[in-house]
Amino acid sequence: MLIRVADWERIRAGEVTLAFRRWKRPTVRAGGTLRTSLGVLAIDAVDVVSRVTRAEAVAAGFSSVAEVMSSVEGREGSLYRIRLRFAGEDPRIELRSSSDVDGLVLTDAAVALLRLISSNPGVRAADLASQTGREKLPFKADVRKLKAKGLTESLEVGYRLSPRGEAFLRSLSPDP
Repeated sequence: MLIRVADWERIRAGEVTLAFRRWKRPTVRAGGTLRTSLGVLAIDAVDVVSRVTRAEAVAAGFSSVAEVMSSVEGREGSLYRIRLRFAGEDPRIELRSSSDVDGLVLTDAAVALLRLISSNPGVRAADLASQTGREKLPFKADVRKLKAKGLTESLEVGYRLSPRGEAFLRSLSPDP
């Protein structure tokens, strides 16, 4: 579920508590969370609705029902009302700055991927995937797993190791 940066600030402040999307099937579910670089979004409810009230439109950050309907116009599927709230900062931020790697175990493939990123900061995912003979999407999924462990950071283009990722690679090197 994509959320504009401007809407994030209003969600964070508690001004926006609803979102409306038109989907063939929902991409989020009640009780779930979305972790983004701007924070964690809690999904409290996901309901199919047939209409939107003015109060709901305002809670979604719109000034009218017509604006809500315009925002989902041209999309296929049912109209969903998503109740959401800011649940906290992205936990990966603090984890990335840590140098604590005690007990962290990675597969050989994950270590190889970490080393590849280390020696190619800022290189596009498609180019890195190509270097390894892999498809881009599965490659990016593996990078996201490293990011979830606080080992990498996404850049405007490509990736780099976080301080924790660098500490992990240092921990693999034998002491001189």
